[in-house]
Amino acid sequence: MKPKLSPPAYSRRRFIKTTGTAAIAAPIIMKTSFLGANEVAPSDKINLGIIGCGGMGMANLNACLANPNVVVTAACDVWKDRLDPVVERFKTTCTGYTDFREMLRKKDLDAVIISTPAHWHAIMAIAACEAGKDIYLQKPMTMHLGESLAVRNAVRKHKIICQVGTQIHASENYRRVVELVRSGNLGAIGTVRTFFVMNEAPNGIGLGNNTTVAPKGMDWDMWVGPARMQPFNPQVVRDAFYHCFWMDFSGGWTPGMAPHIIDLPIWALDLGYPTEVSATGGRLIIRDDGDAYDNHEVIMRYPNLTMTWMQSSTNSYGFDFLRGQESRRRLGIYFHGVNGTLQTDYDNHLILPEGDRMKGMVTPPVSIVPSPGHELEWLECIKSRKQPSCNADYHVKIDVPMALSTLSLKLGRSLRFDPLREAIIGDNEASELAIPEYRAPWKFAKEYL
Repeated sequence: MKPKLSPPAYSRRRFIKTTGTAAIAAPIIMKTSFLGANEVAPSDKINLGIIGCGGMGMANLNACLANPNVVVTAACDVWKDRLDPVVERFKTTCTGYTDFREMLRKKDLDAVIISTPAHWHAIMAIAACEAGKDIYLQKPMTMHLGESLAVRNAVRKHKIICQVGTQIHASENYRRVVELVRSGNLGAIGTVRTFFVMNEAPNGIGLGNNTTVAPKGMDWDMWVGPARMQPFNPQVVRDAFYHCFWMDFSGGWTPGMAPHIIDLPIWALDLGYPTEVSATGGRLIIRDDGDAYDNHEVIMRYPNLTMTWMQSSTNSYGFDFLRGQESRRRLGIYFHGVNGTLQTDYDNHLILPEGDRMKGMVTPPVSIVPSPGHELEWLECIKSRKQPSCNADYHVKIDVPMALSTLSLKLGRSLRFDPLREAIIGDNEASELAIPEYRAPWKFAKEYL
């Protein structure tokens, strides 16, 4: 039994982080007649900050604001054009920062949205954990195997509530697919196929835009941070879509999009880690200022099935998901069972039986409760102290195969993985490259491995 703390020693933040919602109501009783119609008791407020004030970050922040308990108290960005509007919007409560470390020292800050390019995710997430801040971490959780495990371990050690920003996980369609797969109607599933395609060939984002001059009010050195220093390019800072044309800032389109897509089979089939990952492809056609691969074919071997991932930036054929001849972004997932195939994307699903093997089978009842929204679920969990659905322990099972796939592509060979030891087997070079080397003065937090 924990010792009781006297009121002066028990700060509001400490109280929120160590008790559930029901417990919060016990020592602080305030009748609604004492509050204005739109007021929130101070004990219920969540002081929220944001690191990275671009389009995705603002979408996350706006979703959080549907919770009346949220107070935006801090915002951080290295580009004044993105920081200043946020501070102005919440000028009565919000302080602006250009260095996330300074922001995380803010004692009355409860939680932060991290919506920077992916190369910053591990450093910022671990720093937030050490500062005792709950985190909404945009996908991909990280870019490298070592980072994936380190973030997961930091979240565990510091007892942080972490939601990874794969917002499609909150959809009703995904819930129905999970129920269908788990019903057993498809029978044993031997193969899952996943893909994401588009056509940016041959010019991609264009050539000749590299420059040494960043926009006024932007700290390019801090934007690049732990990544390899390179010329400023106006395309890379447009939005998250364009990050994926640069390996140093994203890991390419597989970390950029696969978190949303392979999430579904990993969830539905309760997959652990793969035992082997093999990738091929490369930068085959597109010639532009970026350097990311334009085709990536991956095979992930699990104990009882194989999952494949196909990514192409040079052809947008979408198989059963074509729905028109226009060139556009397409994605899909196939579950191939002995009784039938289930095909799905973000919004719809369809079952194709194998002859009459599914005759008489009924659609399983709805059993997975609706989500209030990915961000709102996180905020509810901050109060309950229960991990949300896309927590770090869950998401590491998505992050690890992606990190192994890009490393396999880089090395040109298959990588074997020990799920129990969480380690690459029999490949010293791959094991060394799985732990990133950051540009000085940034250092990888090896103490969390």
